[in-house]
Amino acid sequence: MGRLCIWRTLILLSLFVKQAKSQDPNTDASHLSNFFNQMSSSPKGHTFSSLCSSPGVVCDKQKQNILHFSASGSDLSGPIPENTIGKMIKLQSLDLSRNKITSLPSDLWSLDSLKHLNLSSNLISDPLPSNIGNFVSLQTLDLSFNTFSGEIPASISSLVGLTTLDLNNNAFQFAVPPGLLNCRSLVSIDLSSNRLTGSLPAEFGFAFPELKSLNLSRNLLQGSVNGVLHGNMETVDLSKNRFDGHVLHLIAGPIHNLSGLIHLDLSENGFVGHILNGLSSAQKLGHLNLASNRFRVQEFPQILKLSGLYYMNLSRTNLAGSIPSGITQLSQLKVLDLSYNNLTGNVPLLPLKNIEVLDLSLNKLEGDIPRRVLEKLPVMERFNFSHNNLTFCDPNLSQGMIQTSFIGSTNNCPFAANVQKGESVSKKKTGLKIGLTLAISMAFLLVGLLVILVAMRGRRKSRTWATKPAAEPNLLDQGDSSTYVPVVMIDKPLMKMTLADLKAATLNFDSGALLRESKSGPTYEAVLPGGFRAALKVVSSGATLSDHEASVTFERLARINHPNLVPLSGYCIAAEQRIVIYEHLEYVNLHTLLHTTDGSVSWILRHKIALGTARALAFLHHGCIPPVVHGEVKAGTIFLDSSQEPQLAEFGLAKLLNEGLISDLDGYTPTELEEHGSPTLESDVYSFGVVLLELVSGKKAEWDLVDWVRGLVRQGEGSRAIDPTLQGTGPVEQIAEAVKIGYLCTADLSWKRPTMQQVVGLLKDISPS
Repeated sequence: MGRLCIWRTLILLSLFVKQAKSQDPNTDASHLSNFFNQMSSSPKGHTFSSLCSSPGVVCDKQKQNILHFSASGSDLSGPIPENTIGKMIKLQSLDLSRNKITSLPSDLWSLDSLKHLNLSSNLISDPLPSNIGNFVSLQTLDLSFNTFSGEIPASISSLVGLTTLDLNNNAFQFAVPPGLLNCRSLVSIDLSSNRLTGSLPAEFGFAFPELKSLNLSRNLLQGSVNGVLHGNMETVDLSKNRFDGHVLHLIAGPIHNLSGLIHLDLSENGFVGHILNGLSSAQKLGHLNLASNRFRVQEFPQILKLSGLYYMNLSRTNLAGSIPSGITQLSQLKVLDLSYNNLTGNVPLLPLKNIEVLDLSLNKLEGDIPRRVLEKLPVMERFNFSHNNLTFCDPNLSQGMIQTSFIGSTNNCPFAANVQKGESVSKKKTGLKIGLTLAISMAFLLVGLLVILVAMRGRRKSRTWATKPAAEPNLLDQGDSSTYVPVVMIDKPLMKMTLADLKAATLNFDSGALLRESKSGPTYEAVLPGGFRAALKVVSSGATLSDHEASVTFERLARINHPNLVPLSGYCIAAEQRIVIYEHLEYVNLHTLLHTTDGSVSWILRHKIALGTARALAFLHHGCIPPVVHGEVKAGTIFLDSSQEPQLAEFGLAKLLNEGLISDLDGYTPTELEEHGSPTLESDVYSFGVVLLELVSGKKAEWDLVDWVRGLVRQGEGSRAIDPTLQGTGPVEQIAEAVKIGYLCTADLSWKRPTMQQVVGLLKDISPS
């Protein structure tokens, strides 16, 4: 019915076109006729009077001028032509949202009677011109979900009557203009999901007395934010920025009146101070997210008066002490996340009536998990009690649930807790006989396998790890104890294995199974029980994390999922060795593609590889909490799948290594890493820049590549670095821009390098058509 109504509107709006040919070409009828004639299906003739009665059109009393025009979701495409909409000089309201409009005409900005403009959800990528200041009567401006670029014009200061400003999900850059503070009538501001940087203008929080909704999330804004929480405010979202300062400075005035506040999200910033001081008056607060800030260590905050809370995330907020039993008063809670803190004591009954998501993982809780809590788990969407000192007993929990959501907890159910009550004695005896028979058979099978392995090791002794003493893992020293070292398979919790299985699958990590080597350790090919083809990464000796810390790290890395990342499938912790298990996909890596295969690689494919890899790193750096440093970005860790999409492998392993083991990565390493050791987000950007220069130049990442390209760019001759085989596969201007992006990423000073989020935007700007 929706599409039928849209087409009916378009037909009615376009019926007057033939008639309009005989009309004055300067009428609104003629302008709108030309608009539809060029942006929609072929029109048919009709009179202008019937147009004024069509849906989406409101005319003045004389039916001479259009005052309000809406063609939302009408499948309009392409640029808006000149001398059409922009000539309807009496227009007060224009809604062209949810179409495929690509650019705006210059005469649009002459509509000084316009009060409401909605161009959201289109494909407009131009900078927003300073002519926006001509709309002196404008009250609502919605340009969201486009790709507007450049800065927010300073001329926005002229829009003094503006009440709603929505620029979310664009590509606006640079700082928020101080002139925005002139728009004191604003009730709603949404600048989220852009690339805004710098600090907010002074007095920003006090400039908008009528403001009820503020969303600045998902930008790169920094500095302090003062006074944004006041009596009128209903929604505040400052998440995923770099704001800092004391959290109390957010509240305006000495009297904390936040009676209207409904939604507050300060997550993923650097705020300090005490959590929730001053929020006791926010009786309507329903959504509260303070996760991942730098709050001081403190006991669980006094939030029990906030009885309307349905979402509460206090993960990574330095909480200590016990969870108060009074938390059960928060009966509306649907989401409760207290993970990554230092909470102690027992798990209370918790508010269970409406709970859907519960995460208490990575604390220091102990004792039994209450049975009422366990009984609620099957109807929850997600739960996690891992990495505490908890005990539990629930025979209805599957082994998969236990292995993924109760890691480190103790199952104290009796051995026969899951035996069916009606089972007969004869069935028990039959089961015992079958079990005994299987055990004896397995014993004989293992003995046979051991004999074969010993014989093969004798024949192939010259090919074992002894031939590579520099990278030799001491897994062979585990002896018989390897049978008891478990392997954790993240997505296959029922797949039971030990280190002995890994050794058997690689013939004791024989060089014949070696896939590749790197500074962080060798990688072996293996076929595990059940036919699972795996790549086993043996992280080099000298790991600095304890077994528990390593396990926590692996579990966190296993949760990271992105289409351009090779996911972690499992892990094994054996003495000082950490074995990381990935699914082995026989893909070619970028080093092989560029340097050892015949034939040229087109610019379209090289750009695709660069953009996909950049997106993977941007997700690690900006989409994970805390950010994940890759530590070994290079052509050898980038693989191409069957669709030639890049897959970045071996992310996050740098945390497991001593500094000395990762400080030398050949031409991919910035000088500060060689001097100070530990990889950083900025060193990842540098390494990516080297990969990008490798892609555009076709040269290997040796020590002189970066210096050579940077020297050319400084001389204004960056195009000389372009691989000659790229000639004719793409515009030279685009490839030259890629050289400049590589130049930015490989800046000598780490603080001068762009973020990976910014790199993604730069690469998208030069996407081949």
